[in-house]
Amino acid sequence: MGATASQPTVKLDAEGLERGLGFWGLLWASEGSIIGSGWLFGALTVVTLAGPSGIIGWIIATMIVIVLALIHAELGGLFPVTGGTSRFPHYAFGSVAGGAFGWMSYLQAASVAPIEVLAAVEYFSSFHFARSWYNADNGTLHGAGWVIAIGLQFVFTGVNLIGVRWFARINNVLTTWKVIIPTVTIVVLLFKFHGSNFSAAGGFFVKGSAIKSILLAIPGGGIVFSLLGFEQAVQLGGEAKNPKDIPRAVIFSILIGGAIYILVQVMFIAALQPSLLAHAGSWANIGPTSNNTTIQLINRAPFYEVAKLAGLGLLAFFLRIDAVVSPSGTGLIYLTSSSRISYGLSKNGYVPSIFEDVTDSTKVPWFSVIFAAVIGLLFLLPFPSWGKLVGIVTSASVLMYAAAPLALGALRLQKPDLERPYKLPAAHIMAPLAFVCANFIVYWAGWQTYTTLIVAMLLGFILYWLSSVFKLNPNKPHWDMGAAPWLLAYALGMLVISYFGDFGPGGIIGGIGIFKNWLDQGGNDDLGLWGGLAASAVWSLVIYYWAISARLPQEQVDKYVEEVYPSADAGAH
Repeated sequence: MGATASQPTVKLDAEGLERGLGFWGLLWASEGSIIGSGWLFGALTVVTLAGPSGIIGWIIATMIVIVLALIHAELGGLFPVTGGTSRFPHYAFGSVAGGAFGWMSYLQAASVAPIEVLAAVEYFSSFHFARSWYNADNGTLHGAGWVIAIGLQFVFTGVNLIGVRWFARINNVLTTWKVIIPTVTIVVLLFKFHGSNFSAAGGFFVKGSAIKSILLAIPGGGIVFSLLGFEQAVQLGGEAKNPKDIPRAVIFSILIGGAIYILVQVMFIAALQPSLLAHAGSWANIGPTSNNTTIQLINRAPFYEVAKLAGLGLLAFFLRIDAVVSPSGTGLIYLTSSSRISYGLSKNGYVPSIFEDVTDSTKVPWFSVIFAAVIGLLFLLPFPSWGKLVGIVTSASVLMYAAAPLALGALRLQKPDLERPYKLPAAHIMAPLAFVCANFIVYWAGWQTYTTLIVAMLLGFILYWLSSVFKLNPNKPHWDMGAAPWLLAYALGMLVISYFGDFGPGGIIGGIGIFKNWLDQGGNDDLGLWGGLAASAVWSLVIYYWAISARLPQEQVDKYVEEVYPSADAGAH
């Protein structure tokens, strides 16, 4: 669809960064984020929660994420800007909503790199000489493990500072490897397929609430966390040679990633030794608390140990290499993404303008890169284990993704005449459906995770306030309070539903003074499984249509997007 006289065109030099990424660079940026530690650990974590029925969880989550990806495909093509997920809600609803969702975008991206570093060290600790690097009891680093973690963060920083073209070359090599290895693993493990495993150790569905187990596995088992990353092509939109490549990169990345993850889960279940499952007695007993030495090793390096037990020594060797390459590649990309999101937040005026400073030679936001690396190291300090981190990051991610359907619905009405290289079919149905689904995942993550996110969101606004008070950004935003009522209602409504819902218990800040009793009682199941899902769906629809009705007027949207579309007002009718 070409631009017409009534359609403003994108100003490609608006971001001040080098547009050096072609289609493959964008695709492999997204794909490299999707295929990370999730494929190495997710399959094991999921079966401990849901048994073989976890496969259904992968299918459900993939369908949800595909819808969210299609929405991002339209928005990324419409606004090829740096740190897009932190800017779309700002364009549609102004500074209050933009600030809230933008902070969730940054929190998610900044925390993924250290998770991947932790995963690499944990997997490597399956070597006897490296056992002391990682404490499996509490999921924390020790001794040389810290040296490795810090070293990886330095490497990520260095690669990011040498320029986006070199980043793309290095990432393309890493991601090609990362796609080949799980694909080869799927094929090779076909020759060790034990069909009886799907009905072993208690059966296909775990005892108790089978549906609830599947839903718990989607956030808590790392399913959604594993599928995250399709949006990297959007975050790098300000560095895309051709903005029309962004939608294609987003769509193809999630289709490839979703297919790999579903097949990986199937093959992990099928390749486990039947005698091991018989000894465990249930899928939950192959978790980290097992006193069986073999099972303990599987928890440190799941696919490596499964391949070794199956007599596939060569595959096990390459899996051990991939255990460092795959998470490290994803950590590299997420440090890139974090720096671009903070760049976008600075463009919107939320954080100090120094985050927009770029190097003269490579056109890289150097301060944003270094700051993201430091934040990544801090994330390694208080939070133990891959499994415990992913629930919090998943919900932060989904809150970030939840902003996209709202922004798409609003911008379809505000700026209908802007060129859209990809246009989502049936958006009037798909956008509210995607918002409902995103909030389902937030709800499934449970009371503990949600209360943590509320605290994190408040912290974000405190940081914005400090930047404003000390006048650290001349582009300080005017706070558009029109979005505040529905945003506050959204947060509080999900808080109430989560408190009375079926997923808990206990807030992460439970036990602190006067909050102890209230927080520790959250997730008390008063609503029941179906009641909680219904309440979440209904409240999501109420908020969706309330937010759309409270969207910014078209002339104010023009003011926000004039850097990207200098003649945006020409498209108004």
